[in-house]
Amino acid sequence: MKRIEQLPPLPDRSQNSHKGSFGSVFLIGGSRGMSGAMALAGMGALRGGAGLVTLAVPMGILSTITALEPSYLTKPLPEDKHGCISLVAWSALHDADKRFDVVAIGPGLCRTDDSQELTARLFERCSVPLVVDADGLNNLTDRKTVLSTHPKSASAARVLTPHPGEFARLLDVPVSEVQANREQLAAAFAAKHQLIVVLKGHGTIITDGEQIAVNPTGNPGMATGGMGDVLTGLIAALLGQGMAAFDAAHLGVYLHGLAADIAVQEFSQPGLIASDLPLYIGPAWQTVLGQTPE
Repeated sequence: MKRIEQLPPLPDRSQNSHKGSFGSVFLIGGSRGMSGAMALAGMGALRGGAGLVTLAVPMGILSTITALEPSYLTKPLPEDKHGCISLVAWSALHDADKRFDVVAIGPGLCRTDDSQELTARLFERCSVPLVVDADGLNNLTDRKTVLSTHPKSASAARVLTPHPGEFARLLDVPVSEVQANREQLAAAFAAKHQLIVVLKGHGTIITDGEQIAVNPTGNPGMATGGMGDVLTGLIAALLGQGMAAFDAAHLGVYLHGLAADIAVQEFSQPGLIASDLPLYIGPAWQTVLGQTPE
């Protein structure tokens, strides 16, 4: 397997660009009590350079989402009695791949029969790159047959971003086994299902089964809720800018960790929270662009 040590070429930003040049990102998730996850994912996508970011969330949390950040767009979805996205929302989601350059699902999403079906349908049918995180991954665990049909049914990249616990559930093995064989298990799963695996944790693994990168950035301050949501949006933004799936995941993970490394210089590791991180993606970009953050 080829080991990748260098970052990929960065997305081009021509002087003649406009917001349509940098991709339209569609993020699906959120539920009652979990509105923050989608707000964080939206901020990750915006700071990742996306031209337009739309958050599709249950109607009941729409006002909260819109109050948290004015730069992204929102789409209210039908919800069930628990405040989770209802299967009725499929009518508003089924053609997302015709209106957006990349789709992501999972932050703040529920683990219900309806959300399982929505996740499965998107995984099988979405014709643009799809990022799956959090309860999106848990829903795939509950519908493992969807994974086995992926190579035949999907026409675009799939990027899965599990933490070790989520990956252990996907594999149906103990977390200790995942942690003892991170590279081998991630690569084997990616090759089997023809997708990208981002196995989070110290030395995050990025692999498509043929090539692998181990991320050098990041620190223990990132071990707090919401960090993965920011990463979901960041990777989606890079995919929307036309990067290949492996490259987008590789660069996204690197920027995410680098932003945290810069942020802890001000906040400390114990004091770092997920909503701090988007503010430091800009300085991380400056670093990889060879500029000097002020």
